[in-house]
Amino acid sequence: MSFQRALVLGGSRSGKSFFAERLVTGCPAPWTYIASAQAYDLEMKDRIKTHKDRRGAGWRTVEEPKKIVETLGSLPSGACVLFDCASLWLTNHLLDESDLGAETDRLLTGLSSFDGTLVTVSNEVGSGIVPENALARRFADAQGILNQRLAADADLVVLVAAGLPLVLKGTLPGYMA
Repeated sequence: MSFQRALVLGGSRSGKSFFAERLVTGCPAPWTYIASAQAYDLEMKDRIKTHKDRRGAGWRTVEEPKKIVETLGSLPSGACVLFDCASLWLTNHLLDESDLGAETDRLLTGLSSFDGTLVTVSNEVGSGIVPENALARRFADAQGILNQRLAADADLVVLVAAGLPLVLKGTLPGYMA
């Protein structure tokens, strides 16, 4: 594997999760998918089901909205993991009124100390207009800071738009070419 830490960014429905899955499947199976989404409505349940069905065999899914560091700590050394996604993790903490700075520091420490291959998916939210309400602005600011810090620690950073990868840092593995 040409990377240990990868960050895959993109907008909504950009193809970032599918691309990240392809990165992870370059490792030997089994693969672990840490899903931070919570199914509060039927539409979100359908999205989660679509993701699960697409992955198919070889994947172990762990649904964990906030305790990502603990989940990583429970995995064997050398595991290959997809964490999808940091934006929903952040949303979960924001809505629970957690200390975002402390939780972000804790997450980044846990991700960087993980003894395996880790691909993190996150939404790129900084390409649109400044949100009109305080909560949305707080989220956008925290997401931008989180993405910058995730990118600084990653060996590979890829922005996906319209299903196409643009490498921002590092080199794609040979099987992705």
